[in-house]
Amino acid sequence: MQRNQIGLAVIGSGRIGTLRARLASQHPAVNFIATADLKPENARALADKVDAKVHSGNNLEIINHPDVTAVIVSTAEGQHTEAVLAAIAAGKPVLVEKPIALSTVEADSIIAAAERAHGNVRVGYSRRYKERYLIAKEQIVQGRVGRITGAAARVFNSSTQALAMLKRDPHATPVVDALTYYVDLMGWFLGGARLAEVYSRGTTGVLKSHGHDVDDVCYSVLTYDDGTTVNLGISYALPENYPAMGHAARVEVLGTEGVMILDDDHTDQIMYSNKGMPHVYLPDVTVNMVFLQSGTPGDWALGDFWGPIANETRAWLDHLATGKPCALATPREARATLEATLAIELSLESGQPVRLPLAG
Repeated sequence: MQRNQIGLAVIGSGRIGTLRARLASQHPAVNFIATADLKPENARALADKVDAKVHSGNNLEIINHPDVTAVIVSTAEGQHTEAVLAAIAAGKPVLVEKPIALSTVEADSIIAAAERAHGNVRVGYSRRYKERYLIAKEQIVQGRVGRITGAAARVFNSSTQALAMLKRDPHATPVVDALTYYVDLMGWFLGGARLAEVYSRGTTGVLKSHGHDVDDVCYSVLTYDDGTTVNLGISYALPENYPAMGHAARVEVLGTEGVMILDDDHTDQIMYSNKGMPHVYLPDVTVNMVFLQSGTPGDWALGDFWGPIANETRAWLDHLATGKPCALATPREARATLEATLAIELSLESGQPVRLPLAG
């Protein structure tokens, strides 16, 4: 099998950009890394960690570097569009973190540019690369649950993580930042069925008491054009020291020939340590009681990183190096997920069902 060498630009040198860069630096096809961040000191620090040849505070300079052949966009959400469009214009494959953009207008501009240029753009919804969900997708592909008629997912997280997320970006609500993973997961399981209507209800409390007019709890009913009904729920207001280090989730899939119940709470993997364990998202927070393997990106073990982000990053690099198919979301799939999350928030605001597609 022919293997292409990869010169990689990592745009955005924060937590996820750093993790993906460290994973890429160990991939046999990656022979060049360049880092960028609007804070040049962050780009320099990441360059030192992964032995990058070039670093800069100018994202576009790194995207257009002649030795760069592929781009990871791990910037803040509001900076995705500019970087992705620049990579497409330069003829370079892109992996961009979710969401693809913050509006359907921006998402449409990316889709149009990618299709004009025959570009290769993928969006990182890493739940697809958690092993239990990959295996679930295999059962659906093999027809073992028949036609899916209904599904449900709920995800819990602590108020500590919600408050850190909202401090970083007040628009990064639990729906936009977290429930989006399960909207994508359901769309992937359903194989592209079109979402027709969303009806949502939520309630405020803990997060509002900290100055954020954001729902602690949200439940939504999603109805697809083939009649499939999906229930999605989220609470990001659990006690601040709740033992999960990321998502505590449960996913159910109901079909004409079977059912799958996927317990992803990790309550079967408990550790208590007097020394405490650093939180995967909140480095200044330590937790004494931990649900092991509940960190959403994955875990470090014996010098290597294991889990969804690692699986996803390696699968994308393998795809570029060998042409092997990958399950990362396409721009059109990511746009559908974005529109669904926007519809959920519109329904929360209005208290009414929202029909799709959204106007404008």
